[in-house]
Amino acid sequence: MAAMAYFRKVSETEEAVEYAFGDDPDRLERRLTMDKASGTSTAQDARIDHTFLKASRKLNALHTERGVWPERGMSVS
Repeated sequence: MAAMAYFRKVSETEEAVEYAFGDDPDRLERRLTMDKASGTSTAQDARIDHTFLKASRKLNALHTERGVWPERGMSVS
């Protein structure tokens, strides 16, 4: 069974990037914030679950690879 996490950038400031995310690309109802300085992420609903971890890890990997925070994307495993 595949595990999926989809994400879309909502806003970006000098300090942080906010993403909508979820396991359904048509229902990105949760939010996470990436701290640019530390690379740490925070779930706005405080739920640290598999979907949050997949989105957070993929966002950090894409940022490391490309040097910019992605507009949208997904992680599948």
